[in-house]
This record gives sequence, C-alpha cells and structure tokens, in this order.
Amino acid sequence: MAETEFERARLIPVAGIKGAKEAEDRATSALLSVMSVVPSFSRALLVPLGSTSAKKAQISTFVKPGYRTGDGRLVIPDGLIRVVVGQRVAFEALVEVKTGMNKLNADQLNEYLEVARGESIDCVITISNEIAPSPGVHPTDGLRVRSNSRTQVHHLSWSLILAEAVKEHSHRGVDDPEQAWILDELIRYLNHEKSGVVDFSDMGDNWAAVLEAATDGSLSRRSPEAAEICQRWDQLLRFATLKLGAEIGADVTEFIPRAHRQNPPARNKEFVASLCSEGSLHGVLRVPDGAADLSVSVDLKARKIAVSTQLAAPDDRTPRAAVVWLVKQMKDAPGTVLIDVYQKSGRIPATASLEQLREDPKTGLPESKQPPNKFLVRQQTKMGTGRRSTRKKGFIDSVVDAVIEFYANVFQDLQAFVPRAPALERQQKTEVKVNSASRQNEPVGLPSGGQEPSPS
Repeated sequence: MAETEFERARLIPVAGIKGAKEAEDRATSALLSVMSVVPSFSRALLVPLGSTSAKKAQISTFVKPGYRTGDGRLVIPDGLIRVVVGQRVAFEALVEVKTGMNKLNADQLNEYLEVARGESIDCVITISNEIAPSPGVHPTDGLRVRSNSRTQVHHLSWSLILAEAVKEHSHRGVDDPEQAWILDELIRYLNHEKSGVVDFSDMGDNWAAVLEAATDGSLSRRSPEAAEICQRWDQLLRFATLKLGAEIGADVTEFIPRAHRQNPPARNKEFVASLCSEGSLHGVLRVPDGAADLSVSVDLKARKIAVSTQLAAPDDRTPRAAVVWLVKQMKDAPGTVLIDVYQKSGRIPATASLEQLREDPKTGLPESKQPPNKFLVRQQTKMGTGRRSTRKKGFIDSVVDAVIEFYANVFQDLQAFVPRAPALERQQKTEVKVNSASRQNEPVGLPSGGQEPSPS
C-alpha cells in the first residue's frame, strides 16, 4: 500500500472520540498539557487574565482536581492551572470546559467560585464555544461574583484560543522546534471537526424574523428578538477580530467607546436603535499600527456590507496631488473600490471609483475646487442572508470575508498622511552657515573680535 493511504500517528489523536463528554475531556487535557509545555502560548492566554509575565515562571496544569466544600461535598472542576515563580504561587485558576454546543452552567460555576474563594485561588476560567456578548461581560447569566472580589471569573472562547495558537506559531514564532511542533499539533486538533471546537456560526433562531422585520421597517426597539440579534452582532465583531488577527498575526481589537465599556447595556441599546430605525448595524475594528480604524457596516435592507476606513487628506499640495497621493497607495486594489472626497466644510462628498481616479484624479474633486479635507475609502460586497453557513455563504461568513478581503486588497497598503517638518528659510540657513564658519576660524580660547580678555 502507498504510504499516503496510511493515517499518520498524531500526538493528540481525534480517533476514538465517541461522544460530547469524551471530546470535552480530551480537549481539556490537550489544551492544558500544551500550555504547560509551551510557555509563550500560556502567557498569551493568561497574562491578560492577571497572571505574571515573568519568563522564568513555571506552569503546571492538572485535570479533574478535587476540592471539598464547607459542607463536605466533593467538587471536581475540569482543570487547574498553577503558575509558580521561584517558591511562590503567582497565579492559580480553576478551569471549566465545554465543547460543541454545550453551554456553561451558572450553578456549577458559582460552586467553583465558592471553592476558589475558600482556597485563595485567583480566578475561575471558563472555556466554551460561546463568545461573550460584550467586553467584560460573561456569557453566562446568574454568576455571583462582585467586581471588587479577589476571585474573578474569566471567559475564553475556543475561537480566541485557536487564534492565539495560530498567531504564536505562525507569526510570533516559537524558538524551540519541539514546542513549535507540539503547538502545531494542538492547532491541527482544534481545527478538526471531531474536537468539539466550533467557530461562531449561528445568528440564532430569531435571525430570519428580525431580518424580515428590519427590511420592512416593522421592528420594534422593545423587541427582545432585536436585542438578541444585536448581542450576536457584537459577538460577530469580536469573532471577526480573531479571524483577522490570526491571518495577520496581530492583536486586532474591537473599538469600544468608553461610555459603552462602562455601561455594556447601553451599547446593545444603541445597536438596537440603529437596527430598528435604519435597518443597519455598525462596528469599528482597530489594527495595531494601522493607518486608521476599520469600520464595518451592514445594510439589511439593501443586503450590502460596507467595509471602510477614513484618512486625513494632505494639506501641503494641490487638490489633484492630494487625490494622486491616495490613489498611488492602492496599486493592487480592485477598481471597484469607492472613494468619497470631503471638503473641510462640506457634508456631501464627491464620490468616484478607484478606476475612475486612476484615469483622471480630478474626477473625485468637488466642483468648488476647494482642497479635500478627508477621504473615505470603502468597499461594498453582497451580504449573505443565511442564519448559518451551509452550501451558500451565510451572514457570518460574508461579514468576516468582507473584512479580510478589504484588509488584504486595500487597508494594509494605506499610510496616514504625515505633515512635513517646518521649513527653515533659505536666507536664515545661509546666515547660520556663515556664522558657524566664522566661529570655526576664530583663535581657540579668544572671544569674538580676537582680543585677549582683560585680567581680572
């Protein structure tokens, strides 16, 4: 038989997984064991949760640790992570894991929180395919934990864990070749359909009804179905940051205004207002060292997705030259990309396609001939309408693909305008050179004029 017909032996095999419980146990053991072997991967996951960033820290992981509650009951979380620096335990966390479509249970987590408080454990980490509805908000309702409590609860989605593993392996790089191979085995395992790791792939039972109501304008702001869809939209934005971040090897984030960070329900309320009044949803992603933020908008009525970015126009050249400055940056972008040119005091832009501007830059200038103040570069794509992705591209896939496509074709080549340094007049520069030359020709130790200083 040809060697290609044989199944290659794997460090973390998927063969033999017969049910959800077995998939959960194997995923837990695989993840925790790799975390103990690949410290850079562990730090990427644990430091944001309060663990030490010390490279000398030793990470130990355990499965099925048993603890007694105050009334003598035995409580067994899925795992335990212990980070030790020298002789001191610097960080410790209980771990609860779910795979597939299984949801986290509030009663179970509250019991683990009680154990963690009694054992002076820093936190409880939950892992599942659920994505938090808002930053800092746990996907499970009913948790009994105060914001000022020493013991906290943190959530990691499998999508985030997989994205961090890919970034660490493929972009940041793991120096030790054996650690790199082990991390690659974890990535291969988590990507397998039998592992129980599922991407964010469902807009929920109410998607079709909300889509229809948003299209005909009959959606009410008090509708709980609208609130649920907007919550999933926020989850989709975070999922898009993970997918884009894994592609480019950077920590892409969702931009959240301070008011929304302090009051997550207000964020959902704003999404609902936009959905009901305009039939649209919006979000902003932030890429490290990007020329600007990346905006995502979906128009449910027109079934369109628009991904865009806004750049300040150069103020040190002619209007035509300012347009040329932008067009030259998009040599590989498709000609269908649209560019809105705004004047300083104008609200209505002049719009032209990139193809038109390549032929004649003046096409995109307003009739008033005033210098442009800013450019809005945007790309429109067709929106998928399916709740899930099946044979046809669903809504979630269409949004994620639109973000990655815009980044690859347009965004990554853009640079923000940087004003030139203030100029020094030529006459002033000449005087500086002459005075400098005169001082160089003077005798050392004598003041200007060549006279010896008078004795004191």
